[in-house]
Formats: sequence, structure tokens, C-alpha cells
Amino acid sequence: MLYHLLYPLRDFISAFNLFRYITFRASMAALTAFILSLIFGPPLIRKLKALKIGEKINKADSIKLDDLHKHKQSTPTMGGILILAVITISTLLWADISNRCIWIVLFSTIWLGLTGFMDDYLKQVKKKSNGLSSGIKITSQIVLGLILGIILITDAGHKAGLEIPFLKGINLDLDGLYILFVILVITGSSNAVNLTDGLDGLAIGIVVMVGIAFSILCYVSGNINLSSYLLIPYIKGGGELAIFCASIVGAGLGFLWFNCYPASIFMGDVGSLALGGAIGTVALLIKKELLLIIVGGIFVVEALSVILQVASFKLTKKRIFKIAPLHHHFQFLNWPENKVIVRFWIIAGLLALFTLVTLKIR
Repeated sequence: MLYHLLYPLRDFISAFNLFRYITFRASMAALTAFILSLIFGPPLIRKLKALKIGEKINKADSIKLDDLHKHKQSTPTMGGILILAVITISTLLWADISNRCIWIVLFSTIWLGLTGFMDDYLKQVKKKSNGLSSGIKITSQIVLGLILGIILITDAGHKAGLEIPFLKGINLDLDGLYILFVILVITGSSNAVNLTDGLDGLAIGIVVMVGIAFSILCYVSGNINLSSYLLIPYIKGGGELAIFCASIVGAGLGFLWFNCYPASIFMGDVGSLALGGAIGTVALLIKKELLLIIVGGIFVVEALSVILQVASFKLTKKRIFKIAPLHHHFQFLNWPENKVIVRFWIIAGLLALFTLVTLKIR
């Protein structure tokens, strides 16, 4: 919005020429999202406390886990509302809102945010312990994936294929299977972040690192000179997505201010489902779907730990891990919560760096 309002004035005030640069607008978007989070975080926490919208410790899951987390009882949740609001505001303020990629990723983020909101609302306000049924949630994700798949496959400028990391000019054409692949990416990414969101600051800290990596990936993918030099697909308009990713970084850091151990607020499904879907959508738009597996490696491992645990128990009646997702397994090994969090952050940071290195490994 500010780009359209102020950049045309550059002939009168030269300082407004800064708005042509994605790097400037992305930096400002991150700063705006961070400041808005710090401003509106405390009143939101007070409001959620007043409404008694807080974390419930359910003894039906695991007595030992509930004992480890009993101090979290009644901590305000649904803080993802703040994350989504500041991401949306910051993106609309600093991005080129005529760019279709921006509207696609905002649509995806808000869609899954509403799905998560309904789940949290039923749990917290209507006191329905299970919230939305798993069937309804997965259906919402599949429908979104179907819509995005149709949008992308009918876009003449978007190739229905996969760029293979480490290999120069090698693309796997998926043809009619591309829509199914989009559905897989959306459902997988949104659920993986949701499963990781179990310790104070764990998920949002990793999202910040993924957001930084994707900001850079979006910028180089949307720059015809850099993409040509790095031998990666040029995505027309993809550079503007760097502003959206920067908004995620700023909002994530702002939320982490309150969500770090010991947390004053949790994001809830309204935040985790939306952020996972947002990351997945960005990966699809800039053709970095397979790199998503690397940069979001922690999310992938967390999701796999649940899948393997369930499969193993159903097939052999034995558990691979003491408990799933994986971060709780380490708690059961008597790792302090903050140690699990920081070590997972370290691994996530290294994976983000390695993801950027892959741009030159071809």
C-alpha cells in the first residue's frame, strides 16, 4: 500500500525512491511486524486471561507429560491471532499489493488461520475438548490445496514440476499429479508445524529461521540476474514474497518475546496451522518445494516421529519413542524443556544455512 502511495512521489522527494527496493521494504515489514507485536501483545494477553482462554492440561494423554507441563495450566492461548494480524497488516503496508503472489499466500494463510481459529474456539470457548474433528481439519487443508493447485496449474507462467536441488537444470514434470502434490505440501507443512508447537517458543523460533531463509530464496528467485547466475528458476513477481516472509520473521520475533520460556502466551492452532500453510505456499510459489524438506527439517522429523510411533504401535504394539512428537521424547529423557528448545533451534538454524548453501551446490 505504501509502495503505491509513496513511490510515485519519488520525482518530488528523492527519499521515496527507497520504496523501489525490495530489501528496504522487507526490512521495514519485519520491523513493523515486530513493533506491532510488542504493542498489541500485552493487551491481547490480558484480554485472553479475562476471557479465561487458557491452556488445558489433559490427564487423558500422558500423566508424566501433564506433570511436566502442569505449570502451563491456564496460560493464555490463541495468540496466533496476533501473529496473523500483524503479518497481514505489515505485508499489505509494505508489499506491492498488485502482485498476485501476495494475495495467493495471504489467502492461504488466512484460510488455515480460520480453520485453526474454529478449532481453538470450540476448545476454549465452547469447551468442546477435541475442537474440530480431524476429518474437518484435513478436509479444509485438502480443499485449500485443491484450490491452490488449480490456480497454479492454470497459470501459464508456473510450471507444474519440481526443481531438483543440487542438480543443474533438472526438473521433474508432474503433469496431472501436480494438484495432488500441492495438496500434500499444504497438508504436510501445516500439520508439521502444528505438531512441533508443544514447547515454549519451539515452533515460532524455528518458523523465524525458516522465514529468514525463505526471504532470501524469494528475493533471489524474483531477481532475473541473481536467478540466472544461480541457475534457479526465475519467478516473476516472486521477489515480493520476501516482504511477506520478512513479516513472518518480524511477527515471529515479536511473538517469541512473550512465548519464550516460560511462556506468557501460546499461539494455538490458529497460529501453527496458518504459519505452516504459509511456508508451504511460499515454497510452491517459488518452486522450492523440495528445499522445504531441508529448511524445515525439524518440522519434518517431528511429523515423522508421530507417523512412525502410530504405525509401530498399530503393527507391533511397541513404541519407537518414549512419546511423540519427538520434542516430548527428549523431555522424557530428562532433558530440561529450555535445553530441548535451544538445541532444536540450533539444528534449525544450521539447516536454514545449509538450505542457502544449496543455491551454489549444483
